[in-house]
Amino acid sequence: MRKLTSDKGRPYSLLLFALKPALWQGRIRPSPASRIKTDRPSPPVALTIAGSDSSGGAGIQADLKTFAAHGVHGVNAVTAIVAEAPGEVSAVSAVEETLLSSQLDRVTSSFPLHGAKTGMLANGGLVEVVADFFAAHCGIPLVIDPVFRASAGTPLLDHEGLERMKARLFPLASLVTPNLAEAETLLGEPIRDGAALALAPRRLHERYGCDFLVKGGHLHEGDEVTDHAWIAGEAFVFSRPRLAVPDVHGTGCTLSAAIAAQVALGRDLPEAVSRAADYLAAALAHHHRWTAGQRTIEALNHFPDGVEWR
Repeated sequence: MRKLTSDKGRPYSLLLFALKPALWQGRIRPSPASRIKTDRPSPPVALTIAGSDSSGGAGIQADLKTFAAHGVHGVNAVTAIVAEAPGEVSAVSAVEETLLSSQLDRVTSSFPLHGAKTGMLANGGLVEVVADFFAAHCGIPLVIDPVFRASAGTPLLDHEGLERMKARLFPLASLVTPNLAEAETLLGEPIRDGAALALAPRRLHERYGCDFLVKGGHLHEGDEVTDHAWIAGEAFVFSRPRLAVPDVHGTGCTLSAAIAAQVALGRDLPEAVSRAADYLAAALAHHHRWTAGQRTIEALNHFPDGVEWR
């Protein structure tokens, strides 16, 4: 089992507040004068296939903001429209299979894709469209966030979709990133403690044939959040201090998008996961808060170091 460390011998996950600005972007922000140059290299392109979240905190909106924060150009294919605010989903409408297929065709005919991720896929028919797409474009690194239900509990994938995801989409993935509840569903048994969590990624790999990152944020043991991964035949542990922040939605979307962005930037999966986890921790630490009447709404800050253009 290997814990990734920096070139200074410290775990990447402990460097959150020592990071230089835009470290997760893999580059330093250019000076204002250089921004008007026309000879700047074009950024890599990453694709998100997911649902639209009207609150902007999760789904395709979170993915595109995460890509932008990493200096990656985001393109998207929408699978569903979700009427959502934090803690509440009032309506869900999936797109037609032909519309999803058309979106994917337009994207691939226009852009070179350096990475991709999936989020909400809604139903078996849409999963089939996505599986057919990646089977035909198997050179695109794929991160799957297996979204089964919203944070509020609303189902976002039907039973047929889950079965087709396991049978057809998982074999095409570079990495699958379930949270604790999703990993329990995929294993068919509860994960009650840290020891079971540590074994889960390898067991999932043995069952489904792809690499897994199992997130431990919902396993409340101690003062650290520990995620476990099985990547290329090796176990990895990613630990970071547990932050005293609200349980905001969109963390799974954001983490998987950040991993896809890091892969698009050319990093291998262990380093991509470590840097993505640091980015998510910063987005949580600097989260937004608004008050409307008697209600307080909180959301991830997808630009914790500020937007690129000031």
